[in-house]
Amino acid sequence: MNEARPPAPARRPPQAQAEPALPANLRRNAPLVPTDSAASRALAAVIAILTFLAALCAGAAEIAVSSAGQWQGSVSREVTVQVRPGAGRDIEADVRRAEDLARAAPGIVGARIFSKGESEQLLEPWLGTGLDLSDLPVPRLIALTLSPDARPDLSALRAKLSEALPGIASLDDHALWLQRLSVMANTLAGIGIGVVLLVLFAAGLAVVFATRGAMAGNREVVEVLHFVGADDDYIAKAFQSRFFRLGLRGGALGSGAALLVCAVAGLLARAWRTGPAGEEIAALFGTFQIGWQGYAVILFIGVIASLVTGLVSRVTVRRYLR
Repeated sequence: MNEARPPAPARRPPQAQAEPALPANLRRNAPLVPTDSAASRALAAVIAILTFLAALCAGAAEIAVSSAGQWQGSVSREVTVQVRPGAGRDIEADVRRAEDLARAAPGIVGARIFSKGESEQLLEPWLGTGLDLSDLPVPRLIALTLSPDARPDLSALRAKLSEALPGIASLDDHALWLQRLSVMANTLAGIGIGVVLLVLFAAGLAVVFATRGAMAGNREVVEVLHFVGADDDYIAKAFQSRFFRLGLRGGALGSGAALLVCAVAGLLARAWRTGPAGEEIAALFGTFQIGWQGYAVILFIGVIASLVTGLVSRVTVRRYLR
């Protein structure tokens, strides 16, 4: 007699197990190189700071070169006749004689005689104020304005002055001063270019380290891409696109800040010119106006920073994958 077996317990349906959350860099529609991470924001800030410094150096070099050009233009339009006092001679008569010879020379459109007091004031920066120079044989100066249309024959004028007033009158065409101004302007421009290149090199180094860090953090993603058939050029383009956007953001912030600083400096320079030291500041440093060329250079540096960021990241990725 068969024993009744108890009914088998009903099988419970298996509980649905929750799928493990994927890492952020493996989720669907996630970028290969995240741009909103702390490292990305730090890199954009570094690029912005370096771009700002490079743009300021370029703006300062542009101001120095433009100021030197203005000085060269003003100096090249004038020559100076120096009349030294001689024993037993009438200095006023010698000055008038030199002025007549200069005005008669072709290409001279104006002559201005410096008085004895004005000639003594020119020595104050070297000798100080409050000195009695009445007993000293201070030379007298005549500033000659040259015609912008025709270049005068300064050699002939120098010969006439030496013949009429031998050992008394001499002509200075400021050639040595113009040469020094040209050397100074070229030196400042070279220093500015060198500083800009160094800053861009530093930005490139920062991008290299950031790219290698991003490659190390996304190593699993790169391996998966290789497994599904993606080549190195595809991966390099992805990194280049992301880092180019970071560089463009940092370059825009840095160049924009530099433009703002230059604009504020120009406004402050206009305000200072109304003060007692305004003429001295304008004579030494100009008006702090960089012009459209300076603004274009600052914007160009921002673009160059973004291009360097994208190019360096692409080269770094290709070398890393190789």
